[in-house]
Amino acid sequence: MSGALDAAARLDWVSRPAGPLRGTLAMPGDKSVSHRALMLAALAEGNSHISGFLEGEDTRATAAVLAQLGVSIETPAAGERIVHGVGLHGLRGADRALDCGNAGTGMRLLAGLLAGQAFDATLVGDASLSRRPMRRVTEPLVRMGARIDTRDGLPPLQVHGGQRLRGIRYESPVASAQVKSALLLAGLYAEGETDILEPHPTRDYTERMLAAFGWPIRFEPGRVRLAGGHALRATDVHVPADFSSAAFFLVAGSLVPGSDLLLRAVGLNPRRTGLLLALRLMGADIEVIGERHSGGEPVADLRVRHAPLHGIELPTALVPDMIDELPALFIAAAGAKGTTVIRGAAELRVKESDRIATMAAGLRTLGVAVEEAPDGAAITGGTLASGTVHGHGDHRVAMSFAVAGLVARDGVRIEDCHNVATSFPGFMELANGCGFALRLA
Repeated sequence: MSGALDAAARLDWVSRPAGPLRGTLAMPGDKSVSHRALMLAALAEGNSHISGFLEGEDTRATAAVLAQLGVSIETPAAGERIVHGVGLHGLRGADRALDCGNAGTGMRLLAGLLAGQAFDATLVGDASLSRRPMRRVTEPLVRMGARIDTRDGLPPLQVHGGQRLRGIRYESPVASAQVKSALLLAGLYAEGETDILEPHPTRDYTERMLAAFGWPIRFEPGRVRLAGGHALRATDVHVPADFSSAAFFLVAGSLVPGSDLLLRAVGLNPRRTGLLLALRLMGADIEVIGERHSGGEPVADLRVRHAPLHGIELPTALVPDMIDELPALFIAAAGAKGTTVIRGAAELRVKESDRIATMAAGLRTLGVAVEEAPDGAAITGGTLASGTVHGHGDHRVAMSFAVAGLVARDGVRIEDCHNVATSFPGFMELANGCGFALRLA
């Protein structure tokens, strides 16, 4: 997407102080699970039904890519997909580039999936995705025998087909579920065993879902192994509500006096709930109600009520389990008493924006003392002033500062919020429905 198109699509918000937040909310489906469900269902033999599917721009981009590759995907209703699987070797080449839009998860996982195909393919993305580093995925894939050309480590990715892949033992230098998942997808096509070790355990959505689709796999926190030469069998997948989406409401409910929110059927994969534990360490009042399983994933209702927060030194062991939720934690820290120290989060530098830099700059604009570090920040909470911050086209940054506006003196103007629809369509309507004062600028 050109810079001119990006500018034309720009959307600005104003978020103002609001009274107590109240209500029962249903979060959108989990984006990570939705991506993976589409891909594995496409490679399975038979038809799979996906319910709770996230109707976001990122996941729709992945569906469109799979359709280009010859997969028939029906949409019987919003939040539902029926995927007519073509089997492991049934994809066919496309006559044009495969556009992932803003979906970093989509591009990285598709790189692994396409590495084992018989045809060439080119993965492209929008201006933001085209600036995101891909070597962390392409280099281990090349070690497996893939041929992938990049633009000095950046998209587009030209994936050459017809390569003979072999399983490898890979000790990942970064704790990244996207890297792990890309290698597992390539491992489906590889000779021998693919064995991945992580420096810290990351979310295991791909492992759980591969098992649900019938692929023999062994996994434990920090390690996963699978061998090629098997088949995926169609199955039905229910996508749980997205914990990353719930994160903004957990922080908002904690910060705004008098708030009492109930968030329904939120996914509580243990590799995803670091923010819940971090907020509780800060003094948050969050109750987990009705723990159960849905589609192989643990889910529960979450009730959050206002409670005064205090600063903490965030345990580094929690960071991999909350990497996407750290922008929301920055806001919680800004509204807490004392200093919160975040370390071990260098991964934030290579998200849709440099999230350490963008969150630190925005909070300083609002009068918050932030000492930035290469892998995190020290945030001293207090009263938030008003001001204008830049979302940098990053959906999680934009939604985090929408929460900040609830407790800022005269509100916050957030520029460049157009990418919120990639992960959380309907955020403004849901937020205003429970008491936010959020509007277009």
